[in-house]
Amino acid sequence: MIMILYWSLPMILFILGLFCFVSNRKHLLSMLLSLEFIVLMLFFMLFIYLNMLNYENYFSMMFLTFSVCEGALGLSILVSMIRTHGNDYFQSFSIM
Repeated sequence: MIMILYWSLPMILFILGLFCFVSNRKHLLSMLLSLEFIVLMLFFMLFIYLNMLNYENYFSMMFLTFSVCEGALGLSILVSMIRTHGNDYFQSFSIM
């Protein structure tokens, strides 16, 4: 019963994070926040899985390090987009 609770809460929060990522496509900052929430839930599920199998948490620390690097890259893209375009609307950023 407890294992179901351990896995159901992060899965529900992961799905809610995906829903927020899909529905908030107007601002880049809201997309980055929902991506960070998704990564945090993945880290939580990885931590539960590694503790359940009695593995070391070294891989989870590596995952956390890469997720911090991903967050820093996202913030640098956000700052450069605001400096060049003046806002963080995703429509003003021309991909082509």
